[in-house]
Amino acid sequence: MSSDLEEICSEFNRVRETTLSIFQPLSIEDSVMQSDPFGSPPNWHLAHVTWFFQKILEKYGVEIGVKETKMNLDYLNSYYQKFQSILPKSERGRYPRPTVSETRQYRVNVENVFLGFLNSLQSRDALNENVKYDIQLGNQHEMQHQELMIYDLQHYFNRFPDASDNYKPKIMKNQQSRKLTNIPMGAVEIPGGIYDLGFSAHGFSYDNELPEHKVYLNPYEIDRHPVSNGDFVKFIEDGGYENYRYWLADGWDLLKANEWKCPLYWEKRDGKNWSKKDFRGLTQINLTEPVVNISYFEADAYAKWIGKRLPTEAEWEKAASWNDDLNRKTKYPWGDDPPNQEYANLLESWLWGPSPIGSFPKGKSHYGCYEMIGDVWEWTSSEYILYPAFKSRFPEYTDKWAIGHKVLRGGSFATPRCQIRNSYRNYFKPHERILFAGFRCAKDIT
Repeated sequence: MSSDLEEICSEFNRVRETTLSIFQPLSIEDSVMQSDPFGSPPNWHLAHVTWFFQKILEKYGVEIGVKETKMNLDYLNSYYQKFQSILPKSERGRYPRPTVSETRQYRVNVENVFLGFLNSLQSRDALNENVKYDIQLGNQHEMQHQELMIYDLQHYFNRFPDASDNYKPKIMKNQQSRKLTNIPMGAVEIPGGIYDLGFSAHGFSYDNELPEHKVYLNPYEIDRHPVSNGDFVKFIEDGGYENYRYWLADGWDLLKANEWKCPLYWEKRDGKNWSKKDFRGLTQINLTEPVVNISYFEADAYAKWIGKRLPTEAEWEKAASWNDDLNRKTKYPWGDDPPNQEYANLLESWLWGPSPIGSFPKGKSHYGCYEMIGDVWEWTSSEYILYPAFKSRFPEYTDKWAIGHKVLRGGSFATPRCQIRNSYRNYFKPHERILFAGFRCAKDIT
């Protein structure tokens, strides 16, 4: 088997095993729940990512043979109009079909056919660039749903703050105690000028990271670290959720309608200290961790309160990517080596929560910014639009969402290592808080 096919096949098996390791601890009852219209039942995630591989196979003339079963494939179409019947996201929890056992069997069937397809590509020497991209996209798509499923699990189990039957990940490491000394704080200055925005490295990228193109940046400052829980508590205590002057109009309306007084999942049980339930249990807020589960509106309000602003995605990417010594961009803040546990807190760290700020000094960028990859996604001020001369490689995947969303960068503790890079563009609507999002601030240099 060619090296490319070996790598793709290995990644396919690894990704599928990881998805099952996330799904495995769930009871049947919890597997079919949907706690919010934003999310989806875990069983749906498991079936949908399998359906996506089925559609890739059908594109290349390979049939699965599921028509004779009870599988309702319309149930598994998320939003692809080209496949016609779509079950709206808000309805997925009302139809717990296919059953979990049917989903597991469907998954095995498609996996077997897909592995046979990969072997046939080898025998026919038929792995061209289009086929390779589609298979890699299938793997990347499942990685995205691993993180989405983790969002949904945290939201669902937060409905039972005192229950003993919380979701317990199959693999979970304790937070390592790191001696965090001499951590530089504050902001760094980034010079202005022409910057080439977008993906320029080797390997897979989404089409919305392309083409690389030139933008002009004025000189600016950007925080070395994401905003911490301790920083955000000061904003709350200073009346940040009570002063309309910090808020965009839509954000203020949302705050009033939903009575927001703090980030999602926070509460004061003793009247004094903030606590939060996450995958590590119900604990007092760690003031040294990055704030997480906040909307764009909250991030923007904090930035106004502190006298700063959110960075644009180009400012964020330059701070993460540009290396003056090499006179070029790097794929990751620390260089071109792939992520590992020394550089960043990503899914394979199995920490299931953000790390204290400064925990990964080897992961800093050339300019001295920390935690730009992993821990929490970072809101930017940029609207999600497609780059000039954009060309879609898989219609209805990244192109149809280019309105009404904000760009996030950097990944979170639930993002797989093989998925993230400096140029990766995530996008969510500004009111959404279920994702593992935080932020860092920027400021113009005058």
